[in-house]
Amino acid sequence: MAKKENRSLVTLKCTECGYEIRPTSKNKKNTTERLELNKYCPTCKKTVVFREKK
Repeated sequence: MAKKENRSLVTLKCTECGYEIRPTSKNKKNTTERLELNKYCPTCKKTVVFREKK
């Protein structure tokens, strides 16, 4: 089985309203910079950029 030592849980935060979504896993070795994903925000009711929270 594969080891999950390089993966860590990060919380994503909406750039417009500040809504936080459930933790997402990212590979620390491959993506060292902050994660940015386009996701649907239920409070904004549209697709916006979510950035990794500190």
